Amino acid sequence: MTIVTAERINTLDAIRGAAVLGILLMNIVDLAMPGYAYYDPYYYGGAEGVNFATWAINYALFDGKMRGLFTMMFGASTVLIAERALNSGDSPARIHYARMFWLLVFGMIHVWFIWYGDILVLYAVAGMIAFIAWRWSVRTLIATGVALLALKLMLAAWTYTGIKGLEEAASQPDAPAAVVAQWQAVKEKMTFPAPQTQLDGYRGNYVDAFKTRAPITMYILTEAHPLAMTDTLALIAFGMALFRLGFFSGAWPRRTYQRIALWGFAICVPLHIPLILWNDADRFSPITLHITEALHLSLLRPWLVLSHASLIVLFMQSGAARWLADRLIAVGRMAFTNYIAMSVICVLLFHGYGLGLYGELERWQCYLIVPLIWAALLLWSKPWLERHAYGPLEWLWRALTRGQRPALTRPAPDPTT
Repeated sequence: MTIVTAERINTLDAIRGAAVLGILLMNIVDLAMPGYAYYDPYYYGGAEGVNFATWAINYALFDGKMRGLFTMMFGASTVLIAERALNSGDSPARIHYARMFWLLVFGMIHVWFIWYGDILVLYAVAGMIAFIAWRWSVRTLIATGVALLALKLMLAAWTYTGIKGLEEAASQPDAPAAVVAQWQAVKEKMTFPAPQTQLDGYRGNYVDAFKTRAPITMYILTEAHPLAMTDTLALIAFGMALFRLGFFSGAWPRRTYQRIALWGFAICVPLHIPLILWNDADRFSPITLHITEALHLSLLRPWLVLSHASLIVLFMQSGAARWLADRLIAVGRMAFTNYIAMSVICVLLFHGYGLGLYGELERWQCYLIVPLIWAALLLWSKPWLERHAYGPLEWLWRALTRGQRPALTRPAPDPTT
């Protein structure tokens, strides 16, 4: 069992802080313009020159990787909190399932009333399943993660070949009417509504936005989340294993982190190029996106997640820019609050009941806003934690989980000492 020192917990928090900030690199597009632009640059936001380059760079370096890092950290935290509960005489299962129940409640509030791109509901459900594995051996956890990713890839390949076969059969001159009708139904299901629906809805008042968001929210909860469950559980398992091995706490040799970062980026980033070209050649067809997404999430993302994490560990080990490290740690300790805060800030920036910038910016212009939001979170998190024991939502989550109100404000230092 990993022994975690205070310094190593700081490293864990720094990685979590970088992950929650990094998520905005992808979410900003879905928050600022019609959501399918996240996957298809031709759908909205510009698909030429700097806009396409912005999509491609983010796809190769950050798409799925920041959420993947956050997911691995969720797995690591599951083990850490269970171990602390066990050591303090509490029931790990009681604490965990109470936490997941309230996380589900928070997630439902977020997904329905703030933004449909929520991950808390997915984490709550996945966490309820994954807890059975928190005492499994490292070998079993890694094998389970690999098997789940292989399953995701096989299912995606099966779906892809099935739909491509149906398309080919329906395109034959003598194709039966039933086959043609089946293909038309599949095509219709894969066709995303025109951007104007979301533009009109999110540029209106809150009721307009809610009505526009509701069907997308239902799709997220009933279709997108189940599809994402396999790789989410895989990354949680990897996070549990890597926490036990001391990877996230900075316990490995510095040279090992350097090699992981170097080879991860050097090999995996260029391997995104054929996926980018394939998507572009097929004009980002939904079925092509389905298979390229599975290839990128199952084969490339885990290694790039480790590469990103290794860079953060190396930064923490270097002792450089302690002012930034301290603020990154604070953001990580308030990851729940800051995750929700990013959604609230962006909704108020872009929606009609806020500043009304929805759909007004090109893709590259959205990234001029990201550093400003990062700066706000980095600036406020550390002063808050200097005066308070928890972030606001962390405090509420803990109080609901344990059925008692922990002290929020830190005691003032004794001037006589």
